[in-house]
Amino acid sequence: MAGLSLAYLKDRALNTTLNVLLLTLSVATLVILVLFSSQLAERFDRDARGIDLVVGAKGSPLQLILSSIYQVDVPTGNIPLSTVDLLRADPTVAEVIPLALGDSFRGYRIVGTEPAYVANFGGTLIEGEMFAADYQAVIGAQVARETGAGLGQKFVGSHGLSGDGHAHEETPYEVVGILAPTGTVLDRLIVTPVGSIWAAHGFAPPPAEGAAEDHDDHAGHDYDGDGHQDHAADAHDDRADDEAAHAAHAGGDLEVTALLIKYRSSMAAVRLPNFINKQTELQAAAPAVEMTRLLSLLGVGIDAVRAFAVLLMATSGLSIFVALYSALRQREGDMAMLRVMGARPGAIFGHIVLEGVLLAAAGALLGVAVGHAVVAASAASFPQLRDMGLTAARFEPAEFVIVMAAIGMGALAALIPALKVFRVDIAKTLADTR
Repeated sequence: MAGLSLAYLKDRALNTTLNVLLLTLSVATLVILVLFSSQLAERFDRDARGIDLVVGAKGSPLQLILSSIYQVDVPTGNIPLSTVDLLRADPTVAEVIPLALGDSFRGYRIVGTEPAYVANFGGTLIEGEMFAADYQAVIGAQVARETGAGLGQKFVGSHGLSGDGHAHEETPYEVVGILAPTGTVLDRLIVTPVGSIWAAHGFAPPPAEGAAEDHDDHAGHDYDGDGHQDHAADAHDDRADDEAAHAAHAGGDLEVTALLIKYRSSMAAVRLPNFINKQTELQAAAPAVEMTRLLSLLGVGIDAVRAFAVLLMATSGLSIFVALYSALRQREGDMAMLRVMGARPGAIFGHIVLEGVLLAAAGALLGVAVGHAVVAASAASFPQLRDMGLTAARFEPAEFVIVMAAIGMGALAALIPALKVFRVDIAKTLADTR
């Protein structure tokens, strides 16, 4: 009967193709949504793990989180270095990790920080050692892979991330360590002591004479987004750099971009953010709160697309039903002949249901393939998505559910036409077909 079902589907090639394509479109859309939403949420959780609060300059709290934790946006400004000691003195705070952003190497952000930042992401060295002095750099796995940088190699940081910024030729960095892959934002970063960022822009004595020249009237904080973002945002980033730089010069104090904070007790979550936001010139943002807000905003669009995909799947099911119902009316003579030749009604019933299942299975499996292909193409075409960890090389449990739902829908759509086989009047049908 399987061969007969395939023969009938081939006989109606155009109808079969349209039904399969309709179901493919709906399944592919659902698969793309599943891959995108699950991997994005997982990456958000992984990159923010262990960070309870981010402190930075006043502005958008979401922007502060995206720039400081995920390294994909423009920071809100600078904050005084003295803030580090103040927060470290708080008994409810377990750890404060400073971040200083400014330069890049081949589009990868150079982050001035402390070894605790690497430890927070579970970073381990596969070669070399951790940085211990200014202009020593430890590079993430993706940076090493895509730039070809190795131990002992020296490189020059460029102001900004667009690739055409001012190069600090007098203050080269040296690669002293290479990190193993972590599956986090650390893979695409170059980490170095905070003093490296200050010294490169004239805010600290350099390790060698002449290395601390102020090259460009900036404060050492170029607030560009992730190195793979659209370069159309560069003009906006430069304005943010200028504002931050002017603030740094005016204050005459060393500054950092943001602080990552870990709580010692739950009391800090109740007291600290409120105190910072209301009684200081700084801003405190909780990663969990801001990312929940972002995902909820994205969720509105995702839900709308998901509803559209489900509607497409339902339409595909209806199309399969109409196609099989119409085809069965044309094949009543064939059904009657099969009965005369000894075929049982149950076998003929199964043959018709199998047609619906084969149609649905073809559309569902093709939809999964198309969905993964679209995700792969998107990750290759948009570096921001690749940097966020989007990959087509994994399958989610929800995809199996989608495929089974599509096949079940195909069987259900074929059920009513298949039941007609039990009501075929063999004698009358054969007489009418003479």
